[in-house]
Amino acid sequence: MSLTRRSTLGLMAGAVLAPAVARAESFPSKVVTLVVPYPAGGPTDAIARFVAQDLSVAFGHNVLVDNRAGASGAVGTRAVAHAAPDGYTIVFGNNQTHGNNMFLLKDPGYDAVKDFAPLAGVGAFEHAFVVRNDLPAKTIPELIALAKAEPGKLNYGSTGVGSGSHLAMELFMQRTGIKMTHVPFRGAAPLVQEIVAGRIDIANSTLPSVLEQINGGALRALAIASPERNPQAKAIPTLREQGVSNADADSWAAFFAPAKTAQPVLDVLSKAIIASLNKPQTRDAIIKLGFTLKVREPDAFRPYHLQEIATWKQIIADAGVKAE
Repeated sequence: MSLTRRSTLGLMAGAVLAPAVARAESFPSKVVTLVVPYPAGGPTDAIARFVAQDLSVAFGHNVLVDNRAGASGAVGTRAVAHAAPDGYTIVFGNNQTHGNNMFLLKDPGYDAVKDFAPLAGVGAFEHAFVVRNDLPAKTIPELIALAKAEPGKLNYGSTGVGSGSHLAMELFMQRTGIKMTHVPFRGAAPLVQEIVAGRIDIANSTLPSVLEQINGGALRALAIASPERNPQAKAIPTLREQGVSNADADSWAAFFAPAKTAQPVLDVLSKAIIASLNKPQTRDAIIKLGFTLKVREPDAFRPYHLQEIATWKQIIADAGVKAE
């Protein structure tokens, strides 16, 4: 190739890259919107707000949390998938919005992998079996016996069809041979309210969404659906300790931007989010919720994301849950 041709190609490549570099150098120059596809008041919302506060300081521009609930998290997630890929609209998603909805909604309106670029993996919500205070079951074996005595009589709540709390309970029922009636809600806050009020019997809910109520005596915890006890709830035994060894389930969470966002802008967002998650005060606040932090950079999160999708796809198939 001639020197002249190489120089020409170099100039062309520079012309293509220049706008992206310029955008990154000036990014952000206005308000950034962080979409939470669930109602305000739940643990997902709380974590997003901790990070948004740090980002606002780092960017010198407000990062506003926009709660867009509906359709098992698909409403808010779809909005971000179709937003301008300029970094000014991002989403705090999870294994429901960026995994299970692909198999449980007939038309979620987006592809969880192709339409998004990961910014940072955050960690996982461990699940806790909680029951209304007057339910006559104090242990998991007692709950199983109660459910088997009258199949379908007990109801269980979840944060929506395809959510971790839904599929984790489907997995538990499959493993233990029991049958309960599913009552989906549009997020953690209304679900917890109904259990405390005694209208829902049980939920396999994320620990951060119920830890305050457990500690305050508003509901009872029977088990943690993880291999080990949670440091923020050491008194709650695991499923394995109570004879159920094959029904553990955690729900991951991560930040995403629209897929076609320029790489330099993605890098700015990713770096700032990871810095927030590693900030001692922010880490402590998130951990105190009962959330298990495991921060992953985008390159580390991508293979994890794909493996999690495959795992939960199999759990959905095994449980016989159908798309709606």
